[in-house]
Amino acid sequence: MKIGILPLGRPTFDVPFAEEKLAAMLAALDATGHEIVGQRGLLFDEDATRKAMSGLQAAAVDQVLVLQVTFTDASMTALAASSFDQPLSIWAVPEPRLGGRLRLNAFCGLNLASHALGLNGRAFSWLYADPSGEITADLTALLAGDRLAGRLDAKPVSGTSADGARVAAALRGRRIARIGEHPVGFDTCAYDAQHLNALTGVSVDTLRLDDLFNAAKEVSQEAADAVREAAEGDVAGLGDVDQEELDRSLRLKAGLDDLRKRGGYDAFAIRCWPETFTQYGGAVCGPAAMLGEGKVPCACEADVFGALTQLVLLEAAQAPVFLTDLVDMDAGDDTGVVWHCGQAPISMRDQEAEATATVHTNRKQPLLYQFPLKPGPVTFVRISQAFGSARMVLSHGEMLRRPMAFTGTSGVVRFDRPAAAVLGDIVACGLEHHMALAYGDHRQTLRATAAELGLPLLEI
Repeated sequence: MKIGILPLGRPTFDVPFAEEKLAAMLAALDATGHEIVGQRGLLFDEDATRKAMSGLQAAAVDQVLVLQVTFTDASMTALAASSFDQPLSIWAVPEPRLGGRLRLNAFCGLNLASHALGLNGRAFSWLYADPSGEITADLTALLAGDRLAGRLDAKPVSGTSADGARVAAALRGRRIARIGEHPVGFDTCAYDAQHLNALTGVSVDTLRLDDLFNAAKEVSQEAADAVREAAEGDVAGLGDVDQEELDRSLRLKAGLDDLRKRGGYDAFAIRCWPETFTQYGGAVCGPAAMLGEGKVPCACEADVFGALTQLVLLEAAQAPVFLTDLVDMDAGDDTGVVWHCGQAPISMRDQEAEATATVHTNRKQPLLYQFPLKPGPVTFVRISQAFGSARMVLSHGEMLRRPMAFTGTSGVVRFDRPAAAVLGDIVACGLEHHMALAYGDHRQTLRATAAELGLPLLEI
């Protein structure tokens, strides 16, 4: 066959490492005996990707293979899906869990792409595997179309309970503030406010990022000092980061507190990047961790359904909630890694590890919290809009005591089912890239909540 490749990447990740991975992917592809055509360097932007697609169209390829070398949003994969009638495949690469920065985050790119393709009803094949491993059989199957994602749907659920009724009743009248719009290519964060309100009774107010930035700038020094004192009680090393950037970050926490009081908000969905870094000059990750510990959920990337999911789990668990990415699945180790920049509530820290202040791995600004998650049973849930309809996706596992997999706040989890099976289900069910996590087993209450809300349920 003539295989047309689109190697996608972002320059904010570890480009030299990405280039190493891409070289290994190309070597493996060349070894298949198929004709490999297209750009053999990373495509970092829309113009370059569109030009590469035009080249593949002119070459009349038999199949389009997206090489998900680093994280990217889903916009270019969705464009490829609509531009070619030929079979579409995605190959994403894992990276070692070395305790340093998340250098590629390619799994998250696969996650966003699978959701977007599911919304568009586009069939695709996929592979998540290291090109330097035993790749021949999996790669052959991928190119032969034997690794189709399929479609995994939720099922109606019955069986209400007092706990389920309590959670559903507690949602009614809650208010989410969406601050800024979700980034382009993040279909996982799209929402319809009327539909959300009809489903749960939760309303959404839309604010501008400037509303937050102005509120932060107007914070008194006394209020900023109080936030710093609270942060010093959580993490060590505040003095080791840029102090002006730290002050701006801490003022975001006080600014969010002010907006919450004025608007009566119960949760936030915030467009956290790039503007908090490029326009304002400080990270909102640490403030989100502090608010989360105070049981005020904050969803990044303006993910309103992520904020809603946190409210549901917060009420079910009666404990702080962490909105997290799943960034790796290792079938050999039978574990996955959950991670977000540095915004897990401090009560989730492994007591055998120190919590420290750090900077965003890509943007290099504070404040982020850094620690491994504590061991114990954990429940995962998402009020999902996969395939264009609302459902609840539920999972459970055990957080293990392991060294920190990646900088920020991360944890290694062993699901109740084999990691390979969970991975396949995540792709097949079109799941969004954010799931809410709380410690304990809250599945019974959440099943009853799904029944109360009329949500189909899928357990993975």
